[in-house]
Amino acid sequence: MRYHRGRGWRRRCPVAPPPSSPEVFASLPEANTFGQLNSAPADPSPTLPAGGEVLHPKADAVVYRAPGAEPIARLPETQIGSPTWVPVIARQGDWAQVLLPARPNGATGWLHATPETVESAHNDFRVNVDLAAFRLEILELGKPIGSWTIGTGKPEHPTPTGRAFILASIKESVNTYSPIVLPLSSHSDSHETFGGGPGTVGLHTWPDDSFVGKATSDGCIRVTREALDRLVELPLGTVVNIT
Repeated sequence: MRYHRGRGWRRRCPVAPPPSSPEVFASLPEANTFGQLNSAPADPSPTLPAGGEVLHPKADAVVYRAPGAEPIARLPETQIGSPTWVPVIARQGDWAQVLLPARPNGATGWLHATPETVESAHNDFRVNVDLAAFRLEILELGKPIGSWTIGTGKPEHPTPTGRAFILASIKESVNTYSPIVLPLSSHSDSHETFGGGPGTVGLHTWPDDSFVGKATSDGCIRVTREALDRLVELPLGTVVNIT
């Protein structure tokens, strides 16, 4: 996982987070792939790339609706067995607006992001997915470094569009269709649950190439083994722009 550590800090903002008791903190819903955060602000620019900064909470962190506003969630230190890295989409001093991995798609929240509470890094990579063209492209510093034909969700279970990110990396031990699955922060809009999970959209391979250039999945993005081998090298928190 390739990050540039320690970049992205800003001048201190005078707005401090409101106090939160242990009882309130414990009662907050988790911002994870199983969560539902109806009060979370929507992504204001779902078609734009992010700036590249990513944050890792050093411990479970409070997520706020806005800088200095009320808490709405708790961001765990890990997600599905992987360390949590979330992309920053806006900054106000010490406050960082980040994409969240819970429903609804495009949920965001604000972290009071200081060196004491989070680790900051810079991610040079992003992924663009063009559903109509059945194309996935990896970019480094804005320049394409790989492009592949993919499979997408069928019409009744479409792959959701918007700005998502690579949430975790799971070594598959049950199913054999993909050695590794990369869950994204987004979820199916037509499946509340799927395969025992919460309908999380993922990047994965398939037993054969019959999916290439076709809309046959239940919302996940099917990729070739060559593409997966490149995708698993990307840092967690890499933004995936799906249009």
